[in-house]
Amino acid sequence: MTGAEHVIRMKRMTDLDDAPTVTARPALPSVPADAALADAIRVADAAARASGVRVRQVGSLAELDAVDRLFEAIWQPGKHPPVTTELMRAFGKAGNYVAAAFDGETLVGACVGFFAAPSHDALHSHIAGVSPDARARSVGFALKLHQRAWALAHGVSVVGWTFDPLVGRNAYFNLVKLGARPVEYLPNFYGPMRDALNSDDDTDRLLVHWHLTSPAARRAGEGRPAPVDVGTMRRQGVVTALAVSEGGEPVVGSLDGDTLLVAVPADVEALRAASPAVARRWRQALRDTLGVLLADGAHVAGFDRAGWYVVRRGSAAASGEGTAS
Repeated sequence: MTGAEHVIRMKRMTDLDDAPTVTARPALPSVPADAALADAIRVADAAARASGVRVRQVGSLAELDAVDRLFEAIWQPGKHPPVTTELMRAFGKAGNYVAAAFDGETLVGACVGFFAAPSHDALHSHIAGVSPDARARSVGFALKLHQRAWALAHGVSVVGWTFDPLVGRNAYFNLVKLGARPVEYLPNFYGPMRDALNSDDDTDRLLVHWHLTSPAARRAGEGRPAPVDVGTMRRQGVVTALAVSEGGEPVVGSLDGDTLLVAVPADVEALRAASPAVARRWRQALRDTLGVLLADGAHVAGFDRAGWYVVRRGSAAASGEGTAS
């Protein structure tokens, strides 16, 4: 595929004709006509078709108001919305990433990101959400693969974002289904967030980096993620740093070992509503285990869908788990 064909194909996928004119970011490198971009476009289109949605950039006030209403319905933030129409309008005008997924004419998901330092090579994906009515269709996966293709077309090689490490389904999505890797544990990163999802809990977050052309990202885009089998690891005697008691309480174990297992509760959001004190104990326990391990130079090597982080001592590069293409 030629460079011109890449540009034409990318324009069709993102429906740039439907988006408002944006101010180009200065000094962006030209889009390389390479196999990585072509592959990213292909898998993004396939994911959108499989989810039954059309993903495109949005920028009109009506569209951004619809995104704002979607985010408010998901987070129920009260007086403090997670992002405003005005801010999204400014992001889009400045050439940042503001996109939405549509089922016919109905907006069912959206994602917003902005360029981050180093300015020509990184994007921070600030917020993404999917309507509850569309969550069983992998719409979030389609949105993120669209973002990956868009980022590669704009000279970006790494996308970063944060997520709550206590939410197991998000850990699985980010680390396994997308192939992103945690780089830092951030205690109480946003301060109090009195919305329906955070329930006034401390806002500890994991910062992840998604190296867009890494083997992990490419396998994930093809629907071939690399899960881990914690059941086998536990039978082999791998050290448990944090476990779940029969009553759902956190049980802190040992931090000694080259490979360690760190558990999270089955549904921390339900736990916050039913037993806030237990949820707070989980927050502190995870901070004292996963947070301490990462601060000490360990890295997250994977996540088991049953609710376990696999943590290994040493850097990912030193253990052969780096992100090289």
